[in-house]
Amino acid sequence: MAHDASHYLLHPRGVFVAQDAGQVASALRTARTHGVPVTFRSAGTSLSGQASTAGLLVDTRRHFSGIEILDGGARVRVQPGLTLRQVNARLAPYARRLGPDPASESACTIGGVVANNSSGMSCGTTDTAYRTIESMVLVLASGITIDTGASDADAKLRLLEPDLYAGLQRLREQVRSSPAMRATIEHQFSMKNTMGYGVNALLDFSEPVDILTHLVVGSEGTLGFVAEVTLRTVPLLAHSATSLLVFESLPAATDALETLIDSGARAVELLDAASLRVAQTDPAAPRAVSAVDVADHTALLVEYQAQDAAALDHVVGEAGPVLDGLRLTSPAELTRDPAIRAQMWRVRKGLYTAVAGARPVGSTALLEDVVVPVPVLTSTVSELTRLFGVHGYGDAVIFGHAKDGNLHFMINPMLAEPEELARYEAFTEDLVDLVLANDGSLKAEHGTGRIMAPFVRRQFGDELYAVMREIKRLFDPEGLLNPGVLLDDDPQAHVKNLKVVPAVDPAVDSCVECGYCEPVCPSRNTTTTPRQRIVLMREIAAATGERRRQLEEEYSYAAVDTCAADSLCVTACPVSIDTGKVMKGMRAERHGALAQRAGVTAAKHWAGTVRGLRAGLKAAEVVPDPVLRSGSSAARAVVGRGVVPEIDGGLPKAGPPRPSPQAPPDASVVFFPACIGSMFGPSGGELAGPGSTAAFLALCERAGVEVAIPEGIAGLCCGTPWASKGFTSGNTEMARRVFRAVWEASRHGKLPVACDASSCAHGLEQLGDALDGADRDRYARLHILDAVSFVRESVLPAVRVRRRLPSLAVHPTCSTVHMGTMDDLRGVAEAVADVVVVPSSWGCCGFAGDRGLFYPELTDGATEAEAAELADADVVGYASSNRTCELGMSRATGKDYHHILELLELATR
Repeated sequence: MAHDASHYLLHPRGVFVAQDAGQVASALRTARTHGVPVTFRSAGTSLSGQASTAGLLVDTRRHFSGIEILDGGARVRVQPGLTLRQVNARLAPYARRLGPDPASESACTIGGVVANNSSGMSCGTTDTAYRTIESMVLVLASGITIDTGASDADAKLRLLEPDLYAGLQRLREQVRSSPAMRATIEHQFSMKNTMGYGVNALLDFSEPVDILTHLVVGSEGTLGFVAEVTLRTVPLLAHSATSLLVFESLPAATDALETLIDSGARAVELLDAASLRVAQTDPAAPRAVSAVDVADHTALLVEYQAQDAAALDHVVGEAGPVLDGLRLTSPAELTRDPAIRAQMWRVRKGLYTAVAGARPVGSTALLEDVVVPVPVLTSTVSELTRLFGVHGYGDAVIFGHAKDGNLHFMINPMLAEPEELARYEAFTEDLVDLVLANDGSLKAEHGTGRIMAPFVRRQFGDELYAVMREIKRLFDPEGLLNPGVLLDDDPQAHVKNLKVVPAVDPAVDSCVECGYCEPVCPSRNTTTTPRQRIVLMREIAAATGERRRQLEEEYSYAAVDTCAADSLCVTACPVSIDTGKVMKGMRAERHGALAQRAGVTAAKHWAGTVRGLRAGLKAAEVVPDPVLRSGSSAARAVVGRGVVPEIDGGLPKAGPPRPSPQAPPDASVVFFPACIGSMFGPSGGELAGPGSTAAFLALCERAGVEVAIPEGIAGLCCGTPWASKGFTSGNTEMARRVFRAVWEASRHGKLPVACDASSCAHGLEQLGDALDGADRDRYARLHILDAVSFVRESVLPAVRVRRRLPSLAVHPTCSTVHMGTMDDLRGVAEAVADVVVVPSSWGCCGFAGDRGLFYPELTDGATEAEAAELADADVVGYASSNRTCELGMSRATGKDYHHILELLELATR
């Protein structure tokens, strides 16, 4: 928990996982009694060091996830632990969203958005948290809680915090009576600005409670804890048209800004020449970029947005002549095609991936942002480029939100080396001089943090700095809330407590500790996240003696054993790190030669193993649950948790044997029935079906689709049980066996291969990686499908749906994400039910094949948010596309989850 996305590192004395505002208030009172500093930590995605402390770290992510949609989506009341994406998903049915739109929206939480006054690509200065906030529930440093939305909030503030109330009145009058301070504030906050406190609140509002509310926005946890916030929402502009414009020079691009802004562009993103050169290294770069012989060229990524297609037609029609009048290296083309638009945005968003991923080992991916008035943007970029050359940052790139004059740049300093640190310090001084000379702000949207705290006085002047110091004293007299953040009189504070990044493993060394992986990690509420697994590797590398021994001992369970190894982390990681794969490698390292040989034996005799497991389940059916529970507990205590599963009742019955091989001459698909359906029988209940294997075969028969089944299917498996546990030799043995059988059954790759368990289909996709040479090349020619995808495309059009469910909740799986089959799952579900609900909080269930049997706490933590959301859902049926995921979700919700193909089979009888 010490590590966040910044390049600072402080180790807290303790971490407190607060469950509600009352517990936070109690923690603050206790900390005040003992003089212990307190920092609030949610997602830890901030780049400027706001979430580090040497005192008490209060985790406000896990338990602060309440949300209430108000006034048909016009407003939302939300707690700080939900991510921006989660809130927007709940608002989407109302065609509304929150105003801030930072690039980190998948990971950053509402607490961080408010604490940093985040903005983004199209937010500007009008849709920020400061501009859209209505009220908040605030826990002050004293432990007193104020609901600023209450009708008597101002009176209550005066009664409970008289010094704070009077001080806000006094500062309001002081600032308003000073023409110089008024002028500085009005200029500074005419731009994006997250430097220092939002002293514009002293001009914008009169009532102390309103001033207080808006001062807390952007205060980075230094004035109090926001336990709940009510925000006004903005329209969701779901229709977009995008163009990537390449100009011959920076001045040519910035000269076009005013025209583009006037034409209604919602986003105008700048990419300098260095950015374009980086973008050209991507084979998927659009021709507008790849065809340019980059010299001084600059690109603007322009996007127009509207609520509906007709409105977008009008906007595009108005913008067309404007774009045609620009002097570009190639004609402008506004496109609405999602694939082409994604390709264009990949150029902009891929810069961070490309630069951070390729940086030298041990260096820091330092992403900074500044803002200047748009008229001086050209000269600022030119001078900033010159500074990169002077200070040896030749690989730096500049990009940003051009319509706001907001520049981001990336450098990769080696902060652990004294000479490099001195170079970075000198560069920072020059940067500060440049931005302030151009009447800009040193922070536009990332927050002051520790990185710019020593420069607040220089930017605002002595008088306003004194006002900010007084604000801090009024709210936090003892100075215990996040000390060293936002205000710091130490001129060297920004180069202290820096994070050293040791090399530990080439597979993870590019990690920037951003935390984007955490929301998708199933173990995030149980043990550790991918980021934490990696930073613990780094902590172990830096530790010695007893501390290292203890870290290594605890790492085994907290990181390796309880990783679901679903690899969803790689889908969220900006530098494409697959931490699940790394954990599998660590499991493999535990196995000696004898264990690996046992894995090979199991692969060779898999049919007998499956028969034995089915027999065990049949035997368990007649044993009372208390006996099973006590027996498994005793065995786990003796043999080990990772060897004996926890059996606490509710085990499914054994499934039917897998179907016999068949090779009809007119077969149009090879069916690979998953062995998990043979081990575990289908769910019961009113919608009980025959199991996914029988359902698939019945559906194909109704559609007139001939199905082939490979020879030796009883002894074949997708390889996941071996790969996930690190039995590499057994995985290779199974890969050879599967390849021989499937290659022949598919007529050397001519027929598609469909599997009726999503995770097994994904496992089959990956199984070829265990082969070598020609076999590996031939395996790559196999077309492997999730059976759901095959049914949607080739079966569903040929069958008649005779009855439909009124509503259905669908749990996608991690494999549907990896295989890109989410639309197929939803498509089949929509054929079965009138209303299909995919919970906005869905994620990997953490059952992970059989890991949920050995570590049930993993599934409990992974499913708690989704289960809570479904508890309020009015649905009739529940479905997924993987038997073990159905088991996990049934345990979590108490509902019978069925394979979606079972429900389709029932609907078409």
